[in-house]
Amino acid sequence: MKITVLAGGVGGARFLRGLRTQLRKAYPNGDGGSSAEITAVVNTGDDMWLTGLRVCPDLDSIMYTLGGANDDERGWGRKDESERVSAELTAYGIGWPWFTLGDLDLGTHIARSSFLRDGLTLTEATARLAERWNPGVRLLPMSDQPVETHVDILVDGKRRIVHFEEWWVKYRATVPAQRFIQVGVDAAKPTPSVLRAIEQADVILVAPSNPVVSIGTILGVPGMRQALHGARAPIVGVSPIISGAAVRGMADACLTAIGVETTAAAVAKHYGARTRGGLLDAWLVDEADAAAAPVLTAAGIRTTVVPLWMNDADTSAQLAADALAAARF
Repeated sequence: MKITVLAGGVGGARFLRGLRTQLRKAYPNGDGGSSAEITAVVNTGDDMWLTGLRVCPDLDSIMYTLGGANDDERGWGRKDESERVSAELTAYGIGWPWFTLGDLDLGTHIARSSFLRDGLTLTEATARLAERWNPGVRLLPMSDQPVETHVDILVDGKRRIVHFEEWWVKYRATVPAQRFIQVGVDAAKPTPSVLRAIEQADVILVAPSNPVVSIGTILGVPGMRQALHGARAPIVGVSPIISGAAVRGMADACLTAIGVETTAAAVAKHYGARTRGGLLDAWLVDEADAAAAPVLTAAGIRTTVVPLWMNDADTSAQLAADALAAARF
């Protein structure tokens, strides 16, 4: 069993953790792991160079979560952190004082930057970093070419183009986004490893990640949609929206910026039915959105109603089991 997951951020990390748990139950290898293989194709549009270091927020959130080092209380970064280095950088007037990186987290960014400067690709650097954490999931950046999401905003009557993290963290997405700009995407391409993971998959899952700046960025890489559309595996998505609200984060602000309603049905239609040139074969919605199921099924997206809240390890594993079950049609 080979499963490929499109993922980004905290929602993707928690879904992957639940999927790993479920597969260890369903396909045990006798050594505490699973005979099934999970590959995560991860959004890198949040990436940036900051204080001379390459920072990859989504890759790191997933790696830390699967490695047991994530700060679950904050939802990001390493647990048991200190922030002395960031304080020193602020004192020197460099970096983003509103984007604080912990000392342990900085160690990851220093190592990654060293690997990249030694000539490794981001895929190779990610594999080197993951060796330490033994995540039980193969982590692949969506592309080895840099792609950065920037946001066109209006602040105090003036138009500004800022990095996505500035809009997300500093402004908390309260300043309306006029548009999202994927800097470098035209020159990007899926890596050979990503294309193989899509081609060889038995099931492809779309995690409940931000549909605009996580999954949308992955899909925006030239050649990615074509690879997915031609995949032999069924593609099943999990709604990141429950009862008209984002499960985590501020996805509603992103959806509003591109003219999509914050509903489970609207996001599914935004992805589109694969039989009609879109992405999805099947879609999972929460019990609160059960009314959307017949509408979406009529639109070519087979829709299943299940509990979507990932409150703990058991509910996360059950959601993964439900997603896999939805692929069997």
